[in-house]
Amino acid sequence: MRHIPLTEFAETHGHTKAAKLLDMTQGGLSKAIRAGRDVTVTCHDDGSFSAREMRPFPSQKSAA
Repeated sequence: MRHIPLTEFAETHGHTKAAKLLDMTQGGLSKAIRAGRDVTVTCHDDGSFSAREMRPFPSQKSAA
Protein backbone atom coordinates (compact mmCIF):
# COMPACT_ATOMS: atom_id res chain seq x y z
CA MET A 1 0.00 0.00 0.00
CA ARG A 2 1.22 3.46 -0.86
CA HIS A 3 -0.13 6.87 0.16
CA ILE A 4 0.34 9.97 -2.00
CA PRO A 5 -1.14 13.48 -1.98
CA LEU A 6 -4.06 14.08 -4.35
CA THR A 7 -2.09 16.72 -6.27
CA GLU A 8 0.73 14.27 -7.00
CA PHE A 9 -1.75 11.54 -8.00
CA ALA A 10 -3.46 13.93 -10.44
CA GLU A 11 -0.13 15.08 -11.91
CA THR A 12 1.00 11.48 -12.39
CA HIS A 13 -2.20 10.18 -14.02
CA GLY A 14 -3.69 13.37 -15.46
CA HIS A 15 -6.79 14.97 -13.96
CA THR A 16 -9.35 13.12 -16.11
CA LYS A 17 -7.89 9.64 -15.54
CA ALA A 18 -7.23 10.33 -11.84
CA ALA A 19 -10.85 11.38 -11.35
CA LYS A 20 -12.07 8.23 -13.12
CA LEU A 21 -9.80 6.04 -10.96
CA LEU A 22 -11.28 7.66 -7.83
CA ASP A 23 -14.87 7.39 -9.16
CA MET A 24 -15.44 11.15 -9.20
CA THR A 25 -15.77 13.90 -11.77
CA GLN A 26 -12.79 15.76 -13.19
CA GLY A 27 -14.40 19.02 -12.03
CA GLY A 28 -14.69 17.73 -8.46
CA LEU A 29 -11.06 16.64 -8.46
CA SER A 30 -9.89 20.01 -9.81
CA LYS A 31 -12.00 21.89 -7.27
CA ALA A 32 -10.55 19.85 -4.37
CA ILE A 33 -7.02 20.61 -5.57
CA ARG A 34 -7.77 24.30 -6.17
CA ALA A 35 -9.28 24.61 -2.67
CA GLY A 36 -6.14 23.09 -1.15
CA ARG A 37 -8.00 20.23 0.52
CA ASP A 38 -5.79 17.78 2.42
CA VAL A 39 -6.62 14.60 0.49
CA THR A 40 -4.40 11.52 0.43
CA VAL A 41 -4.81 8.76 -2.16
CA THR A 42 -4.09 5.18 -1.14
CA CYS A 43 -2.82 2.84 -3.87
CA HIS A 44 -3.89 -0.64 -2.75
CA ASP A 45 -1.97 -3.81 -3.54
CA ASP A 46 -4.83 -5.07 -5.75
CA GLY A 47 -4.46 -2.03 -8.06
CA SER A 48 -7.45 -0.13 -6.71
CA PHE A 49 -7.39 3.40 -5.29
CA SER A 50 -9.18 5.19 -2.49
CA ALA A 51 -8.97 8.72 -1.13
CA ARG A 52 -9.31 10.15 2.36
CA GLU A 53 -9.47 13.74 3.51
CA MET A 54 -7.96 14.85 6.81
CA ARG A 55 -10.00 17.60 8.46
CA PRO A 56 -9.81 19.06 11.96
CA PHE A 57 -12.49 18.04 14.38
CA PRO A 58 -15.09 20.86 14.43
CA SER A 59 -14.25 22.03 17.95
CA GLN A 60 -10.54 22.17 17.10
CA LYS A 61 -10.73 24.59 14.16
CA SER A 62 -8.19 27.35 14.46
CA ALA A 63 -9.43 30.91 14.79
CA ALA A 64 -8.93 32.87 11.63
